[in-house]
Amino acid sequence: MLRRFLLALLVPALAGATLFAQTLTEEEEVRANPGRPTLSTPATLTPVGYLQFETGTLTARHSPEFSTQTNINEVIKLSISRRLQWLAAFQPVAEFRGDRPTEVTGIGGVSAGLQVMLHGGEGSCPTVSLSYTRSIYGGAAPGFDIGSALNSGLILVSADVHKFHYDANIFANDVKQGRTHRGQFGQSLSISHPLSARFQLTGELYHFTQPFVRGHAADSLLALAFSPNKLLVFDGGFSRGLTETSTRWQVFAGFTYLMPHKLWR
Repeated sequence: MLRRFLLALLVPALAGATLFAQTLTEEEEVRANPGRPTLSTPATLTPVGYLQFETGTLTARHSPEFSTQTNINEVIKLSISRRLQWLAAFQPVAEFRGDRPTEVTGIGGVSAGLQVMLHGGEGSCPTVSLSYTRSIYGGAAPGFDIGSALNSGLILVSADVHKFHYDANIFANDVKQGRTHRGQFGQSLSISHPLSARFQLTGELYHFTQPFVRGHAADSLLALAFSPNKLLVFDGGFSRGLTETSTRWQVFAGFTYLMPHKLWR
């Protein structure tokens, strides 16, 4: 099921990117702005009026909530102005196994939100944004070491310094267990550097409090991205947990695709 779903999304993406990459006119400067595979989200927005799809699969092992989990994740973004972006995230399929040798397949969580750019930077002058996301459906799959936030607020900062690009996020989450709400706070920093015109290497560190277990989750991430053209970016990599209450291993792969046609003029 995972392979069929990814193939159904990947084939149109490749076909569309190949067909339109050489025929763009006024869209020549339009390019994909991936938010995956890092936890950090760019403060910059996607091109106005263009749908962007961020599709991937992830396999995680040895988490406090499960022994293994594999899911498909999808994020859809659409900027309706130069300062405002709408986004939705969901997991169409999630398969997990707990301490008992029983596998469960279901639908993961669904959330939606907005990102507002407060200051548009350029070069080393940072772009600064705010983001808010609300969980619409919690899903059947257990959350990872940082859990699933009911409400999530972010401060986002992005800039380029000496051929390095960084995305820094500060998180303030409302997490819920039963009827109890608690605050969760986190920080993430991803740094990217181009290896060539088409390849890019990214490293990331992030930390979150775990209010219900009174612990801390910290992870390191390494990813490689390949961009055959401005509309399409492939990625793959892994994440390693650094604390006892972190998910020990996460392996992921996916792609970001910017639709070549503007939805309105």
